Amino acid sequence: MYIYILHIIDLLMKELRVNYEQEAFYLPKETGLSLIESSPQDDRRISAKCRDAKVEDLWSLTSFFGYSTQTFVLAVNLLDRFLALMRIQPKHLSCVSLSCLHMAAKVTEEECDVTPGDELIRIGQCRFTVSDLGRMEKIVADKLDFKSNAVTALTFLHLYHQIALSKETLSLEKLEAQLKACLCRISFSKAKPSVLALSLLRQEIEAVRSEDMLEIASHIQRHLKIADAELLLWSERVARCLSDYASPECSKPDHRRLQWIVSRRTAQNLHSHRSVPELPTIPEGHVPLTQNVSMTSGVSSAPPYVTRTF
Repeated sequence: MYIYILHIIDLLMKELRVNYEQEAFYLPKETGLSLIESSPQDDRRISAKCRDAKVEDLWSLTSFFGYSTQTFVLAVNLLDRFLALMRIQPKHLSCVSLSCLHMAAKVTEEECDVTPGDELIRIGQCRFTVSDLGRMEKIVADKLDFKSNAVTALTFLHLYHQIALSKETLSLEKLEAQLKACLCRISFSKAKPSVLALSLLRQEIEAVRSEDMLEIASHIQRHLKIADAELLLWSERVARCLSDYASPECSKPDHRRLQWIVSRRTAQNLHSHRSVPELPTIPEGHVPLTQNVSMTSGVSSAPPYVTRTF
């Protein structure tokens, strides 16, 4: 049994190395991300706040449709790579982001579980057509040379978790949730996926105070030749992000808000595996401000227009 475990770990380490060598290909252009971070919030360019809000919307949609974390992470990766490469106007961002989510779902989800484009647009409360969605998907796929999946931080997080051999102690679900929280900030798209995932893993290992798993994390770091300074930098940023996210002052994605735009009849027409809890009836003429669920769309039915940033 011990020899078998060593063999499995050796195979995982080889897979880790292969993904490590490929990760740079799937990184967004850092110059493009920096341009977004420095852009003011106006109608001409995408700002960091605008991008982050749209990623939170994607998280809500992913949760609503029962999509996997893999779908969400891939959608964010496609979105950031496209935004870092092309210049688009804020009014077209909804079309771009939903296109990325739809593309990701078609790669990672079972075919029967992929939400039809018209349903995705309707639930997302967007004002473009299915034809617009299809055209934008083609533009994104062409510009990114997208054919299948991508190497992301989730790829490494799953491999690290398998290598750690402590599924009872380290919750993969918790690690995935922490990764989602980080991806809602554009700054983390500059991190190498391997480093971001290891930063998350080390923080969780330190929380459970396991010396054995800490040694495994150090072994992974040496295997991938990740510099101490780089790991420390992103570990500190991860710690700050998760600390901020845990605070009551932090505005978090409201995964329930989409349920308020789905009537009981609409819910019955959705795929049977998607459940929408019954909600209390709101008296006519009295809609509490706290339950306002309007989402930003701002996309006309005209074909989206994008220009290259660099």
